Amino acid sequence: MRGFVPPDPYTDVSNLEFAIVYAPRRKANRNRIPQSCVELKNSKEQALEQSDPDSKRYAAKVLGPSKSSEGQYIFYVMEWLE
Repeated sequence: MRGFVPPDPYTDVSNLEFAIVYAPRRKANRNRIPQSCVELKNSKEQALEQSDPDSKRYAAKVLGPSKSSEGQYIFYVMEWLE
């Protein structure tokens, strides 16, 4: 995927995780999400159960956290879950 720093294979700094992501709308080209909009979950099932599109909270598979060039921690949306 273009536009993100790949995870370091020797550390556990950034991981693939399941999460609930607060987003005004789910867009395929929006892949950077601030850490404050991400709520990590233990499993895919838990993320899907707790998603609430009416409240703009969507289940996703995310990679992170990473530090942006602006100094904020962000997650990358790897896949929106249905």
